Amino acid sequence: MSETNLPDPAEAGTFWFNPKTGAVEEGMESPGYDRIGPFHSAAEAANAPEVLQARSRAWAEEEAQEDSWGS
Repeated sequence: MSETNLPDPAEAGTFWFNPKTGAVEEGMESPGYDRIGPFHSAAEAANAPEVLQARSRAWAEEEAQEDSWGS
C-alpha cells in the first residue's frame, strides 16, 4: 500500500493493528493511541510491525547519511 493511497479511516472495511494486544481490528475499536493504520485489508494490518521496522531502518539510514554530509 502506498502512502498516497491510504483508506479513509472513517470508511467501513478499514483495518487497524493494535500493538498493545497484537490483534488486527476492523474499524475503530480501540482508542487512537492503541491503533496503527488504517489498512485496506486484515492481512496488511497484520503485517504492520514488519512495515514499521522497515520504515524505521530506512529513516535511520537516511538520517545517518544526512548527519555525515560533508564528512
